[in-house]
Amino acid sequence: MKIIIASDIHGDAVCAERLLKIYKESGASRLLLLGDVLYHGPRNALPAGYAPAKVADMLNEIKDEIICVRGNCDAEVDGMVLKFPIMSEMTVVEADGVRMVATHGHHYNAENPPALAKGDVLLGGHTHVPCIKSFGNENVFLNPGSLSIPKENSAHSYILFDNGNFMFYTLEGEEYMSYFL
Repeated sequence: MKIIIASDIHGDAVCAERLLKIYKESGASRLLLLGDVLYHGPRNALPAGYAPAKVADMLNEIKDEIICVRGNCDAEVDGMVLKFPIMSEMTVVEADGVRMVATHGHHYNAENPPALAKGDVLLGGHTHVPCIKSFGNENVFLNPGSLSIPKENSAHSYILFDNGNFMFYTLEGEEYMSYFL
């Protein structure tokens, strides 16, 4: 099963449009969003392509294919324009024998993990910096970075999960990091 994992769109319609094109071309069956979908937040600069209503419209077109968790910049009002659930702090996705626990990362992360089973993969965004970090009981924390506001000289990026492998890509299509189970 292929899953595209992305975080921190922050209302950037240009980046969201690129992501959706990648998603459709990849043959993935799910788009897993790790929060901060529409609003840019008070600590972030306004993204160049800031158009949250347009982002909502684009994502709503594939609402049945999206799994989403709430980020620290997401609010109940966002749920009024998005046609898929976004208010859950955490969700579990199982695919290809891998159990992934998805959260935004501002509450739960490698330093403060939720209850995990041996070998679980913890997914989170929030920092806007891609990361692979082993911790706990054979667990790993993966952060895809930010689609719209990358930090610490990282690229606009996402993860493609395919057959137990996590491959990090830039929005330009360059694979630059990977984690294989």
